[in-house]
Amino acid sequence: MTATDPTTTGRDASARNHWIAVTAVAFGTFLLVTAEQLPIGLLTPVGSALSVSEGAAGLMVTVPSIVAAVAAPVVPVLVGTMDRRLLLVALMGLMTLANLASALAPDYPLLIAARVLVGVAIGGFWAIAGGLAVRLVPAPRVPRATAIIFGGVGAANVFGVPIGTMIGGLANWRIAFGALGVLALAVLVALLAVLPPLTAARPVGLRRLAVQFRDQGVRVGLLATFLIVTGHFSAYTFISPVLRELSGIDEEFVGPLLFGFGVAGIAGNFVAGAAVAKRLHRTVLTIAAALGVTVLLYPVAGLSAAGGVLLLVVWGLVYGGVSTSLQTWMIRAAPEAVEEASALWVAVFNLSIGLGALAGGAIVDALPLRGVLWLAGVLVLVAGPAVWSARRNERLG
Repeated sequence: MTATDPTTTGRDASARNHWIAVTAVAFGTFLLVTAEQLPIGLLTPVGSALSVSEGAAGLMVTVPSIVAAVAAPVVPVLVGTMDRRLLLVALMGLMTLANLASALAPDYPLLIAARVLVGVAIGGFWAIAGGLAVRLVPAPRVPRATAIIFGGVGAANVFGVPIGTMIGGLANWRIAFGALGVLALAVLVALLAVLPPLTAARPVGLRRLAVQFRDQGVRVGLLATFLIVTGHFSAYTFISPVLRELSGIDEEFVGPLLFGFGVAGIAGNFVAGAAVAKRLHRTVLTIAAALGVTVLLYPVAGLSAAGGVLLLVVWGLVYGGVSTSLQTWMIRAAPEAVEEASALWVAVFNLSIGLGALAGGAIVDALPLRGVLWLAGVLVLVAGPAVWSARRNERLG
């Protein structure tokens, strides 16, 4: 009979509990992205029910993104040394209330007010969750844990937004928002049950946020994030007309193709998670180059259904690695100030989503549809030299 080492058993149980906590946080990111992007599929029914144009209804997406960009650095500053476990639970409680308020909103101004609260929850939660892997798992496992946490982003695009849109179509858009509120409550309970205490060693102050800009690695990470995310969303916001008008793909196939884009993104997320553990700098540089080239090729090689589908899948695969690789970059660039660097990164990421959509809209209105792809490709490629400039930084190797 073999004796069991209680110390080893305890370590195994602790490791399992930490991975369960990582998974719970991943469900949180899944919910955040679903909440942020769900209105994309509900613009028409919401606009019709509340007597506003689809353009005005689009503010349901823009407003949370901008608010999240502000909330990401502000929330950590305001809460000081509050236990991050309790903070994440409180923010998920806010998300629950905000989605239920969205479902019950009697008019458009109150709906937008509820979406402001969604933005606060997104920015605050993501700012803390993005760098949480370093506190939940041993250092060698951080890239894998980060990939799992950001796997929720791709899963939201594949499952969350389409299912929410389907619920809105089959039942009512209010039911879709209500279901999101119920899901947020379930995630709240899970976080409360499995997250360990996460006491902050020090408060996140404005001075500490400002100091991060002195670090070249942080500056490069933020610039690369701005260029890549702005470029991506300037084009991806209009991917439906790109597929229809440039690639000649029928409307009925656009939904399944976007589902395929999301599946490729999930795969890319985990491929990047494995790659950054070995070669972070090379991985980010490869992503910037491959994404830029793919988007620039679209107006040339995507003018047929086959070419369009192939490039869309490659696009999804490459972009799927952006969140994991850039978040890992920020963690490595500022190992002693992960929360501060993550807060700045989340702010830039969300601001770039809104700016990308606005820039893309201006290009589409002024130039042929190809113009938005040229803009996106050039912006992403410009990130390459910025990333290259940090090649001698040992922390980012």
